[in-house]
Amino acid sequence: MQRDEFLQQLWLDYVHQHPEIGALRLWPLEQPPEYLALLTLNHGNLAAGALLPTLSHFGYRSCERYAMADRGLLVTLLAPPDDGPWLALGELQLGTLTREPRAELQALITQAHREDCRGQNLLCRGRPWPMPSWATYQRLQAAHPIAAWLSVMGPRLHHVGFDCDRLGSPIDRLNAQLQQAGLHGDADRHHGIFPVSPLLQYRFYATCSQRLPFAEGDEHRIPLGGLALVQKCLAGGQERAAELLLPSHTRCELA
Repeated sequence: MQRDEFLQQLWLDYVHQHPEIGALRLWPLEQPPEYLALLTLNHGNLAAGALLPTLSHFGYRSCERYAMADRGLLVTLLAPPDDGPWLALGELQLGTLTREPRAELQALITQAHREDCRGQNLLCRGRPWPMPSWATYQRLQAAHPIAAWLSVMGPRLHHVGFDCDRLGSPIDRLNAQLQQAGLHGDADRHHGIFPVSPLLQYRFYATCSQRLPFAEGDEHRIPLGGLALVQKCLAGGQERAAELLLPSHTRCELA
């Protein structure tokens, strides 16, 4: 698999989960996102350390790592070899969950077939373990929303972020257009899966919840992710908006 194919598979899986994003025509279809926010967990071949060699093969370079103890996340920011989207790979640390929800999530993960946890497309082929029961999902949601999301989605693209400067429109104008399209943004920079730096203006747009079948056959609607807009607060500078995405106080040393 080449990088273009990898990115295409991520995008196709994403718009399949969020058809209202695929239907947007507010900017050119060929305009790439500024960054892709991916979620995984620190277990076996799904751990960030195991995924990084594949991402390196696609030309991505690890730039910074960020630790968010309050969210149980380590986030690795990866730069592309060209002008394409950056990757923000968030890894849930299972050890930060309390005993019972950790055991429930690990019980799901251990049911994954070994062959389903291999290959270069781990981040774009969906959940490798069985669907949890609705009761399990609710308990995980109460304990840690990212753990609940991973239990039904598996390691995957959570949301994409677009840079308003690269789209050629200010964030307020695009926000109004997205509202007209039925997507309502939240300016709380702690609303998404990780906090966003004050160096960026930010809006997160949760997509419509989707009805999913759970393990016992019952169906329930749950939120699956969204779309983000970012814009640098200070014009100029050579850095990409993605380089300013995460708060500097959360940066930690790369091993």
